[in-house]
Amino acid sequence: MTPSRTRTLWLRTEPLHAVVYFEERCRGLGRAVGLKGFWMGYFAARTAPMGRVGPGVASAALGVFAPAMVARALPSAWEYASPDRVVEERARLTAAALRELVPSVDALAAAVNGPLTAMVADAPALARPLFAANRDLARRADPVERLWHLATCVREFRGDAHVAVLADHGLDARESLVLAAATDRVDPAAIRQDRGWSEEEWAVSVDRMRAAGLLDASGRVTESGVTERELIEDDTDRLAERLLRPLSKGEVDELLAALEPAARRIVDSRLLPFPNPIGLPRPVG
Repeated sequence: MTPSRTRTLWLRTEPLHAVVYFEERCRGLGRAVGLKGFWMGYFAARTAPMGRVGPGVASAALGVFAPAMVARALPSAWEYASPDRVVEERARLTAAALRELVPSVDALAAAVNGPLTAMVADAPALARPLFAANRDLARRADPVERLWHLATCVREFRGDAHVAVLADHGLDARESLVLAAATDRVDPAAIRQDRGWSEEEWAVSVDRMRAAGLLDASGRVTESGVTERELIEDDTDRLAERLLRPLSKGEVDELLAALEPAARRIVDSRLLPFPNPIGLPRPVG
């Protein structure tokens, strides 16, 4: 099935954004600003646009992490580095990574920053905390830093929508991960550990999903579970489609075509593992 333009936009921008999680220099962001370990750096980098937030706000916005895991990083991260410093280092490192991975990225930025800016500027911020916080930071002098921030705004707009959809479907953080793992979007053992849930907590959610008819007795996804996951993605697409409103159909197609080679190059670099904790599928063809 051909993905919608909304989902294709995610597939073409997520690899650009994802360098912040997987490229070696970017993974060292926390150390570069004096933070303690990868995960403190991760939570600081994701939430720094919102300011000196604590674990409650961060857990609610991020949607899938164990609150205790978030609390080990926030608010103590701000004792070592201010949000402003984290934001600046994040921009510098991601731009350097993109210039190395995609040698033509400056030309790409010249071609796509205009339409991406139009989308991001027009999109509503209401009930989209990570998008709203990142949009305020997208006016970067360096065009590649700006490209990365715009791609990040696109992904956080979709991410905020996705968290809202999960809540609307009555799934909590663990249940949403259990369903994603059962439908092969993420590796079950890896995602449980990466998101900070214990085996006991995970087992409780598996039992709940069985009771709801989304998993069978052996823990495999049922037809109802597959349908539920597809509905979640479709509803996320529907909410994220608002991004496309300022552009004509032709302009959207041009933007997607311009982004494709860079996204493909990043994927082909083997920087991103498949499966991966962000749920990005391996491109077909």
